[in-house]
Amino acid sequence: MSAKAVEQWPCGMAAHEEKAEAPEDVARGLENLPVSAWPPGAWPEPFQYTPDHVAGPGADTDPTQITFPGCSCLQTPCLPGTCSCLRNKENYDANLRLRAIGSETERAEPVFECNVLCQCSDQCKNRVVQRGLQFHLQVFKTEKKGWGLRTLEFIPKGRFVCEYAGEVLGFAEVQRRIQLQTIHDSNYIIAVREHVYNGQVIETFVDPAHIGNIGRFLNHSCEPNLLMIPVRIDSMVPKLALFAAKDIMPEEELSYDYSGRFLNLMDSKNKERLGNGKPRKPCYCGAKSCAAFLPYDSSLYCPSEKPNVS
Repeated sequence: MSAKAVEQWPCGMAAHEEKAEAPEDVARGLENLPVSAWPPGAWPEPFQYTPDHVAGPGADTDPTQITFPGCSCLQTPCLPGTCSCLRNKENYDANLRLRAIGSETERAEPVFECNVLCQCSDQCKNRVVQRGLQFHLQVFKTEKKGWGLRTLEFIPKGRFVCEYAGEVLGFAEVQRRIQLQTIHDSNYIIAVREHVYNGQVIETFVDPAHIGNIGRFLNHSCEPNLLMIPVRIDSMVPKLALFAAKDIMPEEELSYDYSGRFLNLMDSKNKERLGNGKPRKPCYCGAKSCAAFLPYDSSLYCPSEKPNVS
């Protein structure tokens, strides 16, 4: 299974001519459903659209390569104990809702879905993120936060909403891009660290600034309605899947915690200034528990060598 095509947004006069002839779709026809923009006539800055990760500078693995073997489930539903893709328990319930999303869960556990080499049906309930968008979403202009993303329909708690897809980068390239940014630049780079056995850490760096999907429009909130979960389908490079952390109403803005805090616990180490002396960016989420400043990963700003990780 190859990744879907990456499409360059039109710009200038050609962009206006194309939009006049065809319905506006921020996703350029590359998602299951069109993604509209608001207000009429406004359009986000140009970027290359891709619904899936693409390999960027320094990436150790091509995220489009198929490296996982498939399960051999034929006559029975994929169930723990018989399906090689289900490690300990079922990932989703009968309504395609993520099971491990309640407040009783202390850690976000990685999810493995059935893949293209599996013998099970395409209707297998362990195939959710790979099915793409299932809800109508809209990119819209906010008052203080630039562009944002909202839903146009009700989304039940636990349902998959969208991915955060872009260039998968190596650590050196991440630091290079970070060092080139100014306080006025938007930082799209996310570092996902998964702690595994024996203290080892798996790191994934994704940057959708120039090549990405609608996840790049998601704003931070100190009380978010989305939760990011690493989901692996065809390879060890995880899809950064965002699930509804609670029921989400129509026209409600979608957001997640940039720090990756699973239970939205406050970080007592939050400070007003970065380690390099630059001021922190203010947070405009409006939540009662707002920390006043956006989270940041200090390790990405330091010119030191990459930490010892697996």
